[in-house]
Amino acid sequence: MKLRRSSCIGSAVLALTLNLAAQSASAPKDSATFDPDGTAHITRVVPMPTTISPEAQTWLNSLTRSTPGPESLAERRARTDIWRAQDSAEARKLYPVNVEETTTAGVRTDIITPLSMPAENRTRVLINLHGGGFNSDSGSLIEGVPIASLAKIKVVSVYYRLAPENPFPAAVDDVVAVYKELLKAYKPKSIGIFGTSAGAILTGEVAVRLKQLGLPLPAALGIFSGFADFSRPGDSWQLFTLNGFPGDMQPTDANHPHDDQYVGKTDRRDPVLSPLFSDLHGMPPSLLVTSTRDILLSGTTIFQRALLQSGNDAQLVVFEALPHAFWYHFQLPETKEALELMAKFFDEKVGR
Repeated sequence: MKLRRSSCIGSAVLALTLNLAAQSASAPKDSATFDPDGTAHITRVVPMPTTISPEAQTWLNSLTRSTPGPESLAERRARTDIWRAQDSAEARKLYPVNVEETTTAGVRTDIITPLSMPAENRTRVLINLHGGGFNSDSGSLIEGVPIASLAKIKVVSVYYRLAPENPFPAAVDDVVAVYKELLKAYKPKSIGIFGTSAGAILTGEVAVRLKQLGLPLPAALGIFSGFADFSRPGDSWQLFTLNGFPGDMQPTDANHPHDDQYVGKTDRRDPVLSPLFSDLHGMPPSLLVTSTRDILLSGTTIFQRALLQSGNDAQLVVFEALPHAFWYHFQLPETKEALELMAKFFDEKVGR
């Protein structure tokens, strides 16, 4: 539920089922046919994977019954706010921290401080950029609280301006303002930036904008299920919904890309909006995380390759069989693993 898809002309048909029972004689049979231009019409019978935890199997099964249908922006924001409040409370229960609501450089922020922090960590800080498709907030505290607790580093969670009221580059400008303010108290090598989904995309955009402005870059970037190209949908965008297989499957016409409300009137190949078209040399060490049923699997891996091709340190971790931003769901062992590797990355890269 982090990055909303737009409804556009379909170019592929994908019929999939998660239940073992679907392999019965009455179930669809595996097939694939192709149009002259390569467009695929696919039917696949996909059993529940045994390569993931029992908790993850239970969760995947539950998604077949809980995927929301079409909704207005107001309905989406109301639903997301309820869900965010519930999961934020769960995050704080599992990962106790102190949270102070404040403003930084005129931007609303939460300062998330671990209950215990080694003396050497007092000179380090992380900036968190929440998910939510650029038009809602699905990740504040849910993302920052666990990382602050596990890494024992202060996290500044930024409530950047949202589209459609404030299209690009409003969100980028807000984060740059917060970063510049933090530079007054922290060395750039002691600052990290990370986010999930829209926040992951924004992390890359901010890094490119900082480079354009001639500002010192942060020590590390966490790009957790994102992309760097608004001009073309990746292959996984045409295969998966936000919940993997279940949900409203409406592949995007490559001639009419998604996220118009965030992009606004900006050229989709603008190097800040779409960092894939920027000079990526000298970017900070980056950790990119995704999963094999993630709608942004393609975007995340394409960005990682671009970072590598520009000579950067860019680590990629791909989890098995899970959908978009699964680490928001604390009941999964895979979530614990993902959060710990994220925290370990920042501990190793920031302020060292």
